Amino acid sequence: MSGKFDSRHPLVGLSDELIRLNGRLKGMFAGARRSEGLNDSELTVLNAVVEADRPPTVPQIGRSLGQPRQLVQRAAHSLIDAGLIEVEPNPDHKRAVLLRATARGLALKREIDGRADAIADEIAAGIDTAQVHAATAALRTIRKQLEARLRNTDTGRN
Repeated sequence: MSGKFDSRHPLVGLSDELIRLNGRLKGMFAGARRSEGLNDSELTVLNAVVEADRPPTVPQIGRSLGQPRQLVQRAAHSLIDAGLIEVEPNPDHKRAVLLRATARGLALKREIDGRADAIADEIAAGIDTAQVHAATAALRTIRKQLEARLRNTDTGRN
């Protein structure tokens, strides 16, 4: 880091840059989803369901995104009503159902991703894709470490 706040913790600086980058990227990629009528919360939940290793629950998505469960639940209901995701019983929990993308939801997500890829191609001139891949991997590692720490804290282990 180079600037007048070099003394702050690297995670604080990273958080600031991520907030700024998120705002810029949201604006640039807004056109990729505009015609689908999905709001930010709905698209975020659809992404979380489609990209999950296994069907997630609403509380799991909320914890992963740092969003209130109620916000995720509203978005999930909208996606269910639109036929983009569906619920299935959760053998591990009576009330927290599992969310799975429907064929229509998967197709829509891939269509949006295709449009986002085209936008990314337009704006990526001069950006080193190897650096982007490395940054993505580093951010994923940090996120997973933080999530593990939060899980340990939530269960009383520190």
